[in-house]
Amino acid sequence: MEFEMTPALAVTHESQSSWAHATPVVFVVDDDVSVRESLETVIDFAGLKAETYACAQDFLMRSRDRVPSCLVLDVMLPDLSGLDLQNLIASERTDTPVIFITSHADVATTVRAMKAGAVEFLTKPFDDQVILEAIRHALERSRVALREEAGMQSIRDRYAFLTCREREVMTLIVTGLLNKQVGGELGISELTVKMHRRQVMRKMKARSLAELIGMAWRLHPDRVPGAALQSVA
Repeated sequence: MEFEMTPALAVTHESQSSWAHATPVVFVVDDDVSVRESLETVIDFAGLKAETYACAQDFLMRSRDRVPSCLVLDVMLPDLSGLDLQNLIASERTDTPVIFITSHADVATTVRAMKAGAVEFLTKPFDDQVILEAIRHALERSRVALREEAGMQSIRDRYAFLTCREREVMTLIVTGLLNKQVGGELGISELTVKMHRRQVMRKMKARSLAELIGMAWRLHPDRVPGAALQSVA
């Protein structure tokens, strides 16, 4: 049975990050100044912030902000190709979806871009509403990615405050072992296990065992057995 995260396992976010209220940024990388200016006008009119660049290197020099964003990217550029730029930022900017634009689309390039994670591939000239719809879809994906990233970081921060013994207890209880069994594994009393268990639940801010299992799965998917996940799915 394939495990799916349920509401009971979702992390409760303490407060919305500052990016949640920040103006989304649409990056445009295209060596054609007329395209850049046209897209900037359309994006600004839609109430979004546009930043335009004539080449990939100029974009890469720009420091990263934790705000919802997307990248409207031309396939053909004077330095790196759009596909090369996509590959460069794939692992570091997972919260910046890519929308490709090109004057000469071909099936191979389109397939390669989409397999690499592009959310859209548009051929110039395109309608303003078409590009705006693609941008809004990409920005929503960016928001989701940022929320996931913030939630994951929150879990890591909590886990970092656990002692070595508390981590050992957590690792065992999320596998489904009873307190007595955990004590036997670690060579400590059941009462001591209960004490550590309370501390783990408090520090991880888990309201239930199900929620703790969900956090453990996100931290170390390979350490949480399928039986434990199925029991709370």
